Amino acid sequence: MPVFDPFLDFEENGYLQNRFKEKDPNVIRELEHTMFRAGLDDALEYLSKRDEIAYSDFLEVHRILFSEIYPWAGKDRNELVPDKAISKAGVKFCHPMEIQLSIDYGLRLGQDKEYLRANPGEVMGLFAYGHPFLDGNGRTMLLIHTELCHRAGFSIEWEKTTKFEYLTALSKEIEKPRDKSLNAYLSQFISSSRSRDSWGGSIKSIKGLDGVGETNNVDGDYSDEQVSREYSAYKLERDRVE
Repeated sequence: MPVFDPFLDFEENGYLQNRFKEKDPNVIRELEHTMFRAGLDDALEYLSKRDEIAYSDFLEVHRILFSEIYPWAGKDRNELVPDKAISKAGVKFCHPMEIQLSIDYGLRLGQDKEYLRANPGEVMGLFAYGHPFLDGNGRTMLLIHTELCHRAGFSIEWEKTTKFEYLTALSKEIEKPRDKSLNAYLSQFISSSRSRDSWGGSIKSIKGLDGVGETNNVDGDYSDEQVSREYSAYKLERDRVE
Protein backbone atom coordinates (compact mmCIF):
# COMPACT_ATOMS: atom_id res chain seq x y z
CA MET A 1 0.00 0.00 0.00
CA PRO A 2 1.41 3.43 -0.93
CA VAL A 3 2.37 5.58 2.03
CA PHE A 4 0.13 8.56 2.77
CA ASP A 5 2.29 11.48 1.62
CA PRO A 6 0.23 14.63 1.02
CA PHE A 7 3.29 16.87 1.53
CA LEU A 8 5.28 14.94 -1.10
CA ASP A 9 8.38 14.93 1.12
CA PHE A 10 8.29 11.52 2.78
CA GLU A 11 11.94 10.67 2.07
CA GLU A 12 13.16 13.97 3.49
CA ASN A 13 10.80 14.54 6.44
CA GLY A 14 9.29 11.14 7.22
CA TYR A 15 5.65 10.23 7.65
CA LEU A 16 3.52 13.41 7.69
CA GLN A 17 6.48 15.61 8.56
CA ASN A 18 6.64 14.21 12.10
CA ARG A 19 9.17 15.85 14.42
CA PHE A 20 11.33 12.71 14.50
CA LYS A 21 11.41 12.24 10.71
CA GLU A 22 10.32 8.67 11.34
CA LYS A 23 9.25 6.82 8.18
CA ASP A 24 7.53 3.78 9.66
CA PRO A 25 3.78 4.57 9.99
CA ASN A 26 3.40 1.88 12.65
CA VAL A 27 5.98 3.57 14.87
CA ILE A 28 4.19 6.88 14.36
CA ARG A 29 0.85 5.28 15.27
CA GLU A 30 2.34 4.16 18.58
CA LEU A 31 3.79 7.60 19.24
CA GLU A 32 0.48 9.26 18.34
CA HIS A 33 -1.42 7.16 20.82
CA THR A 34 1.15 7.75 23.54
CA MET A 35 0.84 11.50 22.97
CA PHE A 36 -2.95 11.26 22.91
CA ARG A 37 -3.06 9.52 26.27
CA ALA A 38 -0.59 12.02 27.73
CA GLY A 39 -2.55 15.03 26.51
CA LEU A 40 -6.04 13.68 27.14
CA ASP A 41 -6.62 15.31 30.53
CA ASP A 42 -5.36 18.69 29.33
CA ALA A 43 -7.64 18.56 26.29
CA LEU A 44 -10.68 17.62 28.37
CA GLU A 45 -9.92 20.37 30.89
CA TYR A 46 -9.61 22.89 28.06
CA LEU A 47 -13.01 21.91 26.66
CA SER A 48 -14.67 22.06 30.07
CA LYS A 49 -13.79 25.76 30.33
CA ARG A 50 -15.27 26.81 26.98
CA ASP A 51 -18.65 28.48 27.28
CA GLU A 52 -19.41 27.58 23.68
CA ILE A 53 -17.37 25.28 21.47
CA ALA A 54 -16.24 26.77 18.17
CA TYR A 55 -14.13 25.65 15.22
CA SER A 56 -11.07 27.25 16.81
CA ASP A 57 -11.54 24.91 19.78
CA PHE A 58 -11.56 21.92 17.42
CA LEU A 59 -8.16 23.07 16.19
CA GLU A 60 -6.86 23.71 19.70
CA VAL A 61 -7.83 20.27 20.98
CA HIS A 62 -5.92 18.70 18.10
CA ARG A 63 -2.92 20.90 18.89
CA ILE A 64 -2.98 19.89 22.55
CA LEU A 65 -3.13 16.20 21.68
CA PHE A 66 -0.61 15.97 18.87
CA SER A 67 1.78 18.95 18.87
CA GLU A 68 4.55 16.88 20.42
CA ILE A 69 4.67 14.72 17.31
CA TYR A 70 3.43 16.93 14.47
CA PRO A 71 4.59 20.55 14.02
CA TRP A 72 1.39 21.19 12.03
CA ALA A 73 -0.96 19.99 14.81
CA GLY A 74 -3.92 22.35 15.12
CA LYS A 75 -3.84 23.30 11.42
CA ASP A 76 -6.48 21.99 9.07
CA ARG A 77 -6.26 20.57 5.55
CA ASN A 78 -7.35 23.83 4.01
CA GLU A 79 -4.26 25.52 5.44
CA LEU A 80 -1.85 22.66 4.80
CA VAL A 81 -2.88 20.95 1.55
CA PRO A 82 -5.81 22.91 0.06
CA ASP A 83 -5.40 21.30 -3.36
CA LYS A 84 -5.41 17.65 -2.25
CA ALA A 85 -8.43 15.33 -2.34
CA ILE A 86 -8.32 13.00 0.68
CA SER A 87 -10.20 9.74 1.29
CA LYS A 88 -10.02 6.70 3.55
CA ALA A 89 -11.11 3.17 2.58
CA GLY A 90 -13.10 4.59 -0.34
CA VAL A 91 -14.91 7.17 1.78
CA LYS A 92 -14.31 10.69 0.50
CA PHE A 93 -14.11 13.72 2.77
CA CYS A 94 -15.25 17.22 1.98
CA HIS A 95 -13.29 19.73 -0.06
CA PRO A 96 -10.78 21.60 2.16
CA MET A 97 -12.66 24.85 1.57
CA GLU A 98 -15.79 23.28 3.10
CA ILE A 99 -14.16 21.83 6.23
CA GLN A 100 -15.11 24.64 8.58
CA LEU A 101 -18.65 24.77 7.16
CA SER A 102 -19.16 21.09 7.99
CA ILE A 103 -17.65 21.35 11.47
CA ASP A 104 -19.49 24.58 12.28
CA TYR A 105 -22.79 23.00 11.25
CA GLY A 106 -22.05 19.97 13.40
CA LEU A 107 -21.19 22.19 16.36
CA ARG A 108 -24.36 24.24 15.92
CA LEU A 109 -26.52 21.11 15.92
CA GLY A 110 -24.44 19.56 18.71
CA GLN A 111 -25.00 22.53 21.00
CA ASP A 112 -28.75 22.20 20.60
CA LYS A 113 -29.23 19.79 23.50
CA GLU A 114 -32.52 18.28 22.38
CA TYR A 115 -31.30 17.84 18.83
CA LEU A 116 -28.08 16.17 19.92
CA ARG A 117 -29.91 13.71 22.16
CA ALA A 118 -31.99 12.64 19.18
CA ASN A 119 -29.20 12.78 16.60
CA PRO A 120 -25.76 12.05 18.08
CA GLY A 121 -24.73 10.15 14.95
CA GLU A 122 -25.60 13.00 12.62
CA VAL A 123 -23.37 15.38 14.57
CA MET A 124 -20.47 12.92 14.59
CA GLY A 125 -21.01 12.32 10.87
CA LEU A 126 -20.64 16.02 10.11
CA PHE A 127 -17.38 16.10 12.07
CA ALA A 128 -16.15 13.05 10.19
CA TYR A 129 -17.12 14.37 6.76
CA GLY A 130 -15.26 17.59 7.56
CA HIS A 131 -12.15 15.54 8.46
CA PRO A 132 -10.11 18.66 9.29
CA PHE A 133 -6.75 17.04 9.95
CA LEU A 134 -4.28 14.86 8.10
CA ASP A 135 -4.28 12.54 11.13
CA GLY A 136 -5.84 12.38 14.59
CA ASN A 137 -9.40 13.21 13.50
CA GLY A 138 -11.16 10.36 15.27
CA ARG A 139 -9.66 11.06 18.67
CA THR A 140 -10.23 14.81 18.39
CA MET A 141 -13.85 14.28 17.32
CA LEU A 142 -14.44 11.86 20.17
CA LEU A 143 -13.43 14.38 22.84
CA ILE A 144 -15.51 17.19 21.32
CA HIS A 145 -18.52 14.90 20.95
CA THR A 146 -18.15 13.59 24.52
CA GLU A 147 -18.15 17.15 25.87
CA LEU A 148 -21.23 18.08 23.84
CA CYS A 149 -23.11 14.99 25.03
CA HIS A 150 -22.22 15.79 28.63
CA ARG A 151 -23.63 19.29 28.26
CA ALA A 152 -26.80 17.76 26.84
CA GLY A 153 -27.15 15.50 29.89
CA PHE A 154 -26.20 12.09 28.55
CA SER A 155 -23.22 9.98 27.53
CA ILE A 156 -22.38 7.34 24.97
CA GLU A 157 -20.79 4.16 26.25
CA TRP A 158 -18.06 4.11 23.64
CA GLU A 159 -16.25 1.30 25.41
CA LYS A 160 -19.14 -1.02 24.47
CA THR A 161 -18.95 -0.21 20.77
CA THR A 162 -16.85 -2.23 18.34
CA LYS A 163 -14.46 -0.56 15.95
CA PHE A 164 -15.69 -2.42 12.87
CA GLU A 165 -19.38 -1.78 13.46
CA TYR A 166 -18.80 1.86 14.39
CA LEU A 167 -16.64 2.59 11.36
CA THR A 168 -19.12 0.80 9.09
CA ALA A 169 -21.97 2.95 10.40
CA LEU A 170 -19.80 6.07 10.23
CA SER A 171 -18.88 5.39 6.60
CA LYS A 172 -22.54 4.98 5.71
CA GLU A 173 -23.33 8.19 7.59
CA ILE A 174 -20.77 10.13 5.58
CA GLU A 175 -21.86 8.70 2.25
CA LYS A 176 -25.64 8.82 2.78
CA PRO A 177 -26.49 10.99 5.81
CA ARG A 178 -30.19 10.81 4.92
CA ASP A 179 -30.22 7.16 6.09
CA LYS A 180 -29.12 8.16 9.63
CA SER A 181 -27.07 4.98 10.00
CA LEU A 182 -24.92 6.29 12.83
CA ASN A 183 -27.91 7.49 14.85
CA ALA A 184 -29.25 3.94 14.72
CA TYR A 185 -25.95 2.43 15.81
CA LEU A 186 -25.19 4.83 18.66
CA SER A 187 -28.74 4.65 20.04
CA GLN A 188 -27.80 1.28 21.57
CA PHE A 189 -25.15 2.88 23.76
CA ILE A 190 -26.79 6.02 25.09
CA SER A 191 -26.60 6.24 28.88
CA SER A 192 -26.89 8.76 31.68
CA SER A 193 -24.32 11.50 32.08
CA ARG A 194 -21.05 10.51 33.75
CA SER A 195 -18.79 12.40 36.12
CA ARG A 196 -15.94 14.16 34.35
CA ASP A 197 -13.53 12.35 36.67
CA SER A 198 -14.38 9.08 34.94
CA TRP A 199 -13.88 10.24 31.37
CA GLY A 200 -10.15 9.72 31.10
CA GLY A 201 -10.23 6.08 32.13
CA SER A 202 -13.31 5.37 30.05
CA ILE A 203 -11.83 6.90 26.90
CA LYS A 204 -8.50 5.15 27.35
CA SER A 205 -10.33 1.82 27.57
CA ILE A 206 -11.91 2.19 24.13
CA LYS A 207 -10.50 -0.39 21.73
CA GLY A 208 -9.24 0.72 18.33
CA LEU A 209 -8.36 4.31 19.22
CA ASP A 210 -4.73 3.78 18.29
CA GLY A 211 -5.54 4.01 14.58
CA VAL A 212 -3.65 0.81 13.72
CA GLY A 213 -4.67 -0.48 10.31
CA GLU A 214 -6.10 2.86 9.17
CA THR A 215 -4.63 5.22 6.62
CA ASN A 216 -5.75 8.14 4.53
CA ASN A 217 -5.21 8.30 0.79
CA VAL A 218 -4.45 11.16 -1.57
CA ASP A 219 -6.82 10.74 -4.51
CA GLY A 220 -5.17 13.54 -6.46
CA ASP A 221 -5.39 17.28 -6.94
CA TYR A 222 -8.70 19.05 -7.32
CA SER A 223 -7.23 20.75 -10.36
CA ASP A 224 -7.39 17.37 -12.10
CA GLU A 225 -10.63 17.19 -14.08
CA GLN A 226 -11.29 13.54 -13.27
CA VAL A 227 -10.73 14.04 -9.54
CA SER A 228 -12.95 17.12 -9.49
CA ARG A 229 -15.70 15.29 -11.39
CA GLU A 230 -15.61 12.29 -9.04
CA TYR A 231 -15.84 14.49 -5.96
CA SER A 232 -18.69 16.53 -7.42
CA ALA A 233 -20.64 13.34 -8.12
CA TYR A 234 -19.90 12.05 -4.60
CA LYS A 235 -21.10 15.27 -2.99
CA LEU A 236 -24.23 15.30 -5.15
CA GLU A 237 -25.10 11.77 -4.04
CA ARG A 238 -24.36 12.61 -0.41
CA ASP A 239 -26.60 15.67 -0.50
CA ARG A 240 -29.44 13.99 -2.38
CA VAL A 241 -32.75 13.91 -0.52
CA GLU A 242 -35.17 11.07 -1.23
